[in-house]
Amino acid sequence: MRHGEAVSNVRQVVSSWPEPFENPLTEVGVKMIEESADFLKHILLDQKRTLDLIFASDLSRTKQTAEIMGEALNVQVKFDTRLREIDFGFKNGTSIKDLDIKFKREADDINGRESYEEVLARVKDFIIDIDAQYQGKNILIVSHKFTLWVLEVWANNIIVGEDMKTDLLDQGIGKGQIKELN
Repeated sequence: MRHGEAVSNVRQVVSSWPEPFENPLTEVGVKMIEESADFLKHILLDQKRTLDLIFASDLSRTKQTAEIMGEALNVQVKFDTRLREIDFGFKNGTSIKDLDIKFKREADDINGRESYEEVLARVKDFIIDIDAQYQGKNILIVSHKFTLWVLEVWANNIIVGEDMKTDLLDQGIGKGQIKELN
Protein backbone atom coordinates (compact mmCIF):
# COMPACT_ATOMS: atom_id res chain seq x y z
CA MET A 1 0.00 0.00 0.00
CA ARG A 2 1.16 3.48 -0.81
CA HIS A 3 0.60 6.29 1.68
CA GLY A 4 -2.28 8.69 1.14
CA GLU A 5 -2.02 12.19 -0.27
CA ALA A 6 0.52 14.18 1.74
CA VAL A 7 1.56 17.82 1.87
CA SER A 8 4.50 17.03 -0.44
CA ASN A 9 2.12 15.65 -3.08
CA VAL A 10 0.03 18.82 -3.04
CA ARG A 11 3.12 21.04 -3.14
CA GLN A 12 4.65 18.78 -5.83
CA VAL A 13 7.89 18.52 -3.90
CA VAL A 14 10.05 15.41 -3.42
CA SER A 15 10.44 14.26 0.14
CA SER A 16 12.71 11.53 1.42
CA TRP A 17 14.96 11.25 4.48
CA PRO A 18 15.62 13.45 6.30
CA GLU A 19 12.18 14.93 5.87
CA PRO A 20 12.76 18.50 4.65
CA PHE A 21 9.50 19.81 6.18
CA GLU A 22 6.45 18.58 8.11
CA ASN A 23 4.76 16.23 5.69
CA PRO A 24 1.60 14.71 7.15
CA LEU A 25 -1.36 13.43 5.19
CA THR A 26 -3.80 16.04 3.97
CA GLU A 27 -7.51 15.80 4.86
CA VAL A 28 -8.01 14.20 1.45
CA GLY A 29 -5.20 11.76 2.24
CA VAL A 30 -6.73 10.75 5.58
CA LYS A 31 -10.10 10.13 3.92
CA MET A 32 -8.36 8.16 1.17
CA ILE A 33 -6.76 5.85 3.76
CA GLU A 34 -9.97 5.45 5.75
CA GLU A 35 -11.68 4.32 2.54
CA SER A 36 -8.82 1.94 1.76
CA ALA A 37 -9.09 0.47 5.27
CA ASP A 38 -12.83 -0.16 4.77
CA PHE A 39 -12.12 -1.69 1.36
CA LEU A 40 -9.44 -4.01 2.75
CA LYS A 41 -11.61 -4.96 5.72
CA HIS A 42 -14.38 -6.10 3.33
CA ILE A 43 -11.95 -7.97 1.08
CA LEU A 44 -10.48 -9.82 4.05
CA LEU A 45 -13.96 -10.71 5.33
CA ASP A 46 -15.15 -11.89 1.92
CA GLN A 47 -12.05 -14.05 1.47
CA LYS A 48 -12.10 -15.26 5.10
CA ARG A 49 -8.54 -14.03 5.57
CA THR A 50 -6.87 -12.04 8.29
CA LEU A 51 -4.17 -9.42 8.27
CA ASP A 52 -1.47 -10.35 10.76
CA LEU A 53 0.86 -7.36 10.75
CA ILE A 54 1.58 -4.01 9.13
CA PHE A 55 5.10 -2.85 8.31
CA ALA A 56 5.69 0.74 7.24
CA SER A 57 8.36 3.26 6.40
CA ASP A 58 9.13 5.55 9.31
CA LEU A 59 8.49 8.76 7.32
CA SER A 60 5.57 10.80 8.67
CA ARG A 61 3.11 10.21 5.81
CA THR A 62 3.59 6.44 5.86
CA LYS A 63 3.54 6.26 9.66
CA GLN A 64 0.23 8.12 9.68
CA THR A 65 -1.15 5.88 6.91
CA ALA A 66 -0.09 2.69 8.73
CA GLU A 67 -1.51 3.91 12.04
CA ILE A 68 -4.89 4.63 10.45
CA MET A 69 -4.87 1.19 8.81
CA GLY A 70 -3.73 -0.53 12.01
CA GLU A 71 -6.43 1.10 14.11
CA ALA A 72 -9.19 0.37 11.58
CA LEU A 73 -8.10 -3.26 11.15
CA ASN A 74 -6.96 -3.85 14.75
CA VAL A 75 -3.48 -4.86 13.57
CA GLN A 76 -0.07 -4.09 15.09
CA VAL A 77 2.17 -1.68 13.16
CA LYS A 78 5.98 -1.90 12.98
CA PHE A 79 8.27 0.62 11.30
CA ASP A 80 11.34 -0.18 9.22
CA THR A 81 13.79 2.29 7.68
CA ARG A 82 14.37 -0.05 4.71
CA LEU A 83 10.88 0.92 3.47
CA ARG A 84 11.72 4.62 3.15
CA GLU A 85 11.34 6.48 -0.12
CA ILE A 86 14.37 6.62 -2.40
CA ASP A 87 17.00 9.01 -1.05
CA PHE A 88 16.80 11.99 -3.39
CA GLY A 89 20.12 13.36 -2.17
CA PHE A 90 20.57 17.08 -2.83
CA LYS A 91 17.21 17.14 -4.64
CA ASN A 92 15.30 16.30 -1.44
CA GLY A 93 12.79 19.09 -0.85
CA THR A 94 12.89 20.41 -4.43
CA SER A 95 10.27 20.47 -7.18
CA ILE A 96 9.16 17.16 -8.66
CA LYS A 97 9.50 18.79 -12.10
CA ASP A 98 13.24 19.26 -11.55
CA LEU A 99 13.61 15.67 -10.41
CA ASP A 100 11.66 14.19 -13.33
CA ILE A 101 14.13 15.75 -15.76
CA LYS A 102 17.02 14.15 -13.88
CA PHE A 103 15.31 10.74 -13.87
CA LYS A 104 15.02 10.85 -17.65
CA ARG A 105 18.39 12.34 -18.56
CA GLU A 106 21.05 11.43 -16.04
CA ALA A 107 22.45 8.49 -14.08
CA ASP A 108 20.90 7.27 -10.84
CA ASP A 109 23.62 8.67 -8.60
CA ILE A 110 23.17 12.27 -9.78
CA ASN A 111 23.25 14.73 -6.88
CA GLY A 112 24.00 11.97 -4.38
CA ARG A 113 20.72 10.21 -5.06
CA GLU A 114 20.33 6.59 -4.06
CA SER A 115 20.48 4.24 -7.04
CA TYR A 116 17.79 1.81 -8.16
CA GLU A 117 20.11 -1.02 -7.13
CA GLU A 118 20.56 0.41 -3.63
CA VAL A 119 16.79 0.71 -3.15
CA LEU A 120 16.33 -2.82 -4.46
CA ALA A 121 19.02 -4.17 -2.12
CA ARG A 122 17.39 -2.73 1.00
CA VAL A 123 13.88 -3.79 -0.09
CA LYS A 124 15.10 -7.33 -0.83
CA ASP A 125 16.84 -7.43 2.55
CA PHE A 126 13.57 -6.39 4.22
CA ILE A 127 11.52 -9.02 2.33
CA ILE A 128 14.00 -11.80 3.10
CA ASP A 129 13.93 -10.86 6.81
CA ILE A 130 10.15 -10.74 7.13
CA ASP A 131 9.69 -13.86 5.01
CA ALA A 132 11.96 -15.82 7.36
CA GLN A 133 10.37 -14.41 10.51
CA TYR A 134 6.69 -14.30 9.48
CA GLN A 135 6.32 -17.14 6.99
CA GLY A 136 2.67 -17.85 6.17
CA LYS A 137 1.46 -14.53 7.60
CA ASN A 138 -0.48 -11.87 5.71
CA ILE A 139 1.43 -8.61 5.95
CA LEU A 140 0.54 -5.15 4.71
CA ILE A 141 3.55 -3.08 3.66
CA VAL A 142 2.99 0.68 3.67
CA SER A 143 5.61 2.59 1.75
CA HIS A 144 6.26 5.05 -1.05
CA LYS A 145 5.73 5.10 -4.80
CA PHE A 146 9.31 4.44 -5.85
CA THR A 147 10.04 1.87 -3.13
CA LEU A 148 6.85 -0.07 -3.89
CA TRP A 149 7.56 0.17 -7.61
CA VAL A 150 11.00 -1.38 -7.10
CA LEU A 151 9.41 -4.14 -4.99
CA GLU A 152 6.79 -4.80 -7.65
CA VAL A 153 9.20 -4.95 -10.58
CA TRP A 154 11.49 -7.26 -8.58
CA ALA A 155 8.55 -9.53 -7.67
CA ASN A 156 7.67 -9.66 -11.38
CA ASN A 157 11.27 -10.47 -12.39
CA ILE A 158 11.87 -7.20 -14.22
CA ILE A 159 15.53 -6.17 -14.09
CA VAL A 160 15.98 -2.79 -12.42
CA GLY A 161 18.86 -0.76 -13.78
CA GLU A 162 20.14 2.36 -15.46
CA ASP A 163 18.27 1.63 -18.67
CA MET A 164 14.93 1.40 -16.81
CA LYS A 165 12.18 3.31 -18.57
CA THR A 166 10.61 6.03 -16.43
CA ASP A 167 7.21 5.32 -18.00
CA LEU A 168 7.12 2.11 -15.92
CA LEU A 169 7.35 4.28 -12.81
CA ASP A 170 4.42 6.35 -14.09
CA GLN A 171 2.36 3.13 -14.03
CA GLY A 172 3.26 2.55 -10.36
CA ILE A 173 0.94 2.39 -7.39
CA GLY A 174 -1.35 5.34 -6.74
CA LYS A 175 -1.73 7.24 -3.47
CA GLY A 176 -3.71 5.15 -0.97
CA GLN A 177 -3.83 2.20 -3.37
CA ILE A 178 -3.45 -1.40 -2.24
CA LYS A 179 -1.95 -4.12 -4.45
CA GLU A 180 -1.48 -7.77 -3.59
CA LEU A 181 1.89 -9.39 -4.20
CA ASN A 182 2.61 -13.05 -3.54
